[in-house]
Amino acid sequence: MKPIYHYASVSEALEQLNKKGFIHDFNLQDETIQNNPHNYEIEHVYRYEGDSDPDEEAVVYGITSNSGERGVYVAGFSANSESEAATVLAKLCIEGNDNQCRN
Repeated sequence: MKPIYHYASVSEALEQLNKKGFIHDFNLQDETIQNNPHNYEIEHVYRYEGDSDPDEEAVVYGITSNSGERGVYVAGFSANSESEAATVLAKLCIEGNDNQCRN
């Protein structure tokens, strides 16, 4: 499935994804995502850019696992806030089918 991009606040993105059944917190599975990225598909990408503070920039991924679990992963954009799993998810977007997550 080609990811759908949205631009909203992080809280709005989480609320909208929750209404669509994305209820699991994949931030709790950082290591699992990092070690098994092929087990996840990114369906939605919400980006939020702070008005004045770069530390407020974030991306919210709506993800479905191979087991059918639907949830979210929230990652910051600042250099000091990005986790290994966030890097893997960004790479999944870039290397996905036909570069499907590319802006």
